[in-house]
Amino acid sequence: MLVGISVAIIAVAFAVLVVYLIKTLLAAKDSLEKTTQTLQEVQQTIDELGYEVKQIVRHASDITVDVQHKMKQIDPIMTSVKNLGEVLSEVTLAAKQASTTMIHKFKQVSPNPRVSANQHAALPSSTAEERTIQSYASTYGSTGKGKSDSSWMKWADIAATVWQKVRH
Repeated sequence: MLVGISVAIIAVAFAVLVVYLIKTLLAAKDSLEKTTQTLQEVQQTIDELGYEVKQIVRHASDITVDVQHKMKQIDPIMTSVKNLGEVLSEVTLAAKQASTTMIHKFKQVSPNPRVSANQHAALPSSTAEERTIQSYASTYGSTGKGKSDSSWMKWADIAATVWQKVRH
């Protein structure tokens, strides 16, 4: 009888163990089904994103082609701007050379023929402002000079006016 009771207890314990194993296996089955469903959703999302990424790459390629086309259209303008810069540089250099030559010629011509070379050597060196005032006074002073002495100033004024009109 003791053996019968022991076998019955073992059978009941085995049945309880089987019931818990079945519950555990069913929970694992549910988890695997949810994981499978999640993976399918992720795969679907990746497929959709892959399509969108391909569309973005195609659009970027179209934009690149358009930008390259527009850059080719702008190239002649940039070349013209470069050439214009070189021309303006040459014009500036020529104007500088012309003004330097004109100033050099004006310095060589004595503004007052009555002033001798010794008087020029005796003049003390002064600031640029004082020399400008002296030059103005000798040009426009009330020394009774004739028209020929101030004619170069008129020509310089005319040349400056013409240059400003050409520049604008």
